[in-house]
Amino acid sequence: MTRIGLLHPGAMGASVGAAVNDNGHTVLWASQGRSAATQERARRGELQDVATVPEVLASSEIVLSVCPPHAAEDVAAEVAESGFAGLYVDCNAVSPERTRGIQRIVEKGGADYVDGGIIGGPAWTREAGTRLYLSGLRAGEVSACFADSPLSAPVISERIGAASALKMGYAAFTKGSTALLTAILGMVEKEGVRADLARQWGDAFTAQTVRRVCDNTAKAWRFEGEMHEIAATFHAAGLPGGFHQAAAEVFRRLAGFKDHAGPPDIEAVLEALLKQE
Repeated sequence: MTRIGLLHPGAMGASVGAAVNDNGHTVLWASQGRSAATQERARRGELQDVATVPEVLASSEIVLSVCPPHAAEDVAAEVAESGFAGLYVDCNAVSPERTRGIQRIVEKGGADYVDGGIIGGPAWTREAGTRLYLSGLRAGEVSACFADSPLSAPVISERIGAASALKMGYAAFTKGSTALLTAILGMVEKEGVRADLARQWGDAFTAQTVRRVCDNTAKAWRFEGEMHEIAATFHAAGLPGGFHQAAAEVFRRLAGFKDHAGPPDIEAVLEALLKQE
C-alpha cells in the first residue's frame, strides 16, 4: 500500500484520488483554505485529510498534481521548496515544453518526475472510460497504483512530454471543435440566420450541437487555459496556433457560467458570447 498525496481534489482530481483509494492505497489531501465544494468532493472520494499541504508532502511517497493549467508551476514550486524527494506526477493539461519546465523545477528540489495527461471526464466509474496517460522513467510505478481501478493509467513512453502531447492532440479536436461550433452559432445569431443554418444542418445535428455547446459552458473557464497550451504546442511543432488562441477567447467569454446550476439555454450562451465583442 502506497501513501499518495493529491494536490488538489477538484472535480477531476477527487475522482483520480478515489480511483487510487479503490485500489487499496491511502490518498492524503489538505483541507486548509479549500472550499466547501472541494471538501465535499474529498469526502465522496474517501480521501484522508491531513489539514495542510506540508503535511501531505511529508507523509506521501507519490504526489499527484491535478490543478488548472495556470497553477501548474506554482504547485510544483511549492512541492520543490518543501524538500519532497519522492515521485511527483504532473497530471495537468499543459504543453510538452511546459511539462519539461515543470520537470526541471521538481527535480531541482530533489524529487523524480512523471508526465501525465488525463483524457475523459471525472473517473468515478469504469464506464466513464477515462485514461491517465503516463510517460517518464518511473511511469510504471504510477500506473501500478491504478491497476484494476476505475481509472486506466497506461504508460506510453519513457520520454517526458509524450503524455502531455497526446493530451494536447486529443483536446485540440474535442474542445477546439466545441469552440468552433460555439463561434459559428454566435456568428449566425449576430447575422440573423441561425434558424436558416439549423434547417440546413437538420434537426439532429442542430440539437446535438446546441446540447454540446451548452453542456460545456460550466467548464469554459478551465478550457480557456487548455486552448492556450494547445496553441503553444502547435507553435513548438512549427504549426500555426491561431485557431486555438481564438478558441481560448471563445471560452473566456463564457467563463461566467462556472458554477452555473445546470446547463444554460442557448440564448443565454449566445448573449454572453456576443456582448463582449
